[in-house]
Amino acid sequence: MKIQLINPNTSAAMTASLADAARQVLHPGNQLLAVTNSAGPASIEGHYDEALSVPGLLQAIRDGERNGVQGHVIACFGDPGLLAAREIARHPVIGIAEAAMHLATWVATGFSIVTTLGRTKVIARHLVERYGFHQHCRGIHAVEIPVLALDDDPEGLLRSMRTACAGALERDESGAIVLGCAGMSHLATELTEELGVPVIDGVSAALKMVEMLGELKLSTSKRGDLDYPLAKPYAGFLQGFAWPALTPASSPL
Repeated sequence: MKIQLINPNTSAAMTASLADAARQVLHPGNQLLAVTNSAGPASIEGHYDEALSVPGLLQAIRDGERNGVQGHVIACFGDPGLLAAREIARHPVIGIAEAAMHLATWVATGFSIVTTLGRTKVIARHLVERYGFHQHCRGIHAVEIPVLALDDDPEGLLRSMRTACAGALERDESGAIVLGCAGMSHLATELTEELGVPVIDGVSAALKMVEMLGELKLSTSKRGDLDYPLAKPYAGFLQGFAWPALTPASSPL
């Protein structure tokens, strides 16, 4: 099974780091294709960044489907463009926030999210509500470290995360931590051991869900709102994103 791991920002260094961590949990025999967004922001830390990451993300989804990819992971905690990606993909597309929250409810009755900047907490809250986890998410906390600075001081990051996670568990009376940024994925194992509770990395969670769906031979429904986009002209610099008329026999995907 070939799985595409898409970094929706344009940081190739982050993509390489995410790929290294993902390969540690990839099922033997499966292939990981790590892709960096070809257009968009260097990091995603707000609504504007998220919106402008989506066209490049969708192009990566479309290219992957044409190149034989059998599943996709969107490796940004905002799950940018998730439903649009599912609309143009026959194979499963999983966002890391949705995956991590699902897993958290399997191992605890309540979880806390620890993310990067405070300004992104409202985006996480929107996802909690959208995915129906408002009764499970007991708090959202930030360490106030920008995404592109996560690798600047590894020991300092670990200390900050350890303190933030321990405080969240105490204040929220939660039983699990969800890491609120793909760039924090490498901390999950160490924090789990130190804190004694499940600390969930959404990248690994999403990857394993894609593998599971592939093994069960379940694909994205093409009935209703997740059917392929309607054929229509697009104007300006988005002309290349116009969707061709598709039939089951002629679909390039």
